[in-house]
Amino acid sequence: MTSNENKAMKHNPLRAFAQKVNQYPLWLRQRLLTWMFRYKVKLAGTAKVDILGTNLKQVTFRQKNYKKVQNHIGSVHAAAMALLAESATGFIVGVNLPGDKLPLIKSMNLQYVKRSQGDMLAVASLTDEQIALMHEQEKGEVTVQVKVTDAQNIEPILCEMVWAWVPKKK
Repeated sequence: MTSNENKAMKHNPLRAFAQKVNQYPLWLRQRLLTWMFRYKVKLAGTAKVDILGTNLKQVTFRQKNYKKVQNHIGSVHAAAMALLAESATGFIVGVNLPGDKLPLIKSMNLQYVKRSQGDMLAVASLTDEQIALMHEQEKGEVTVQVKVTDAQNIEPILCEMVWAWVPKKK
């Protein structure tokens, strides 16, 4: 990472928080990241989305199959699955974007291909090239890879999440 990239990353409070928290034991790390995210993203708090861990290039989120987020057949509701994928991809974009830029979801393409069972996991990641692009371009967009699986490790939903970034208004 160049000194300019490093300087830009220092101004990102989300990244600074995640880096600091990643030094703590796993159980505390998970609680602090989850608390912060639920506090900032109110709907994620209502659905009780959890962050299981991140290395700042990849993140794992979990949606437990609580009654509150179930559909009429007892599995995680389609909207809760969309929230899970959007939250995971938004987090990974947010921790990698320089602090003077604002992340915005541009599009979500969701295909529900199988019935899900139990809790859901979403693993979102960015490539080094995508991260470099976020630092080089004033405005831009990336398609963030995300895989959503259920308790049987089946992928009941296929997601394409496109995130954009623009300069923050002063």
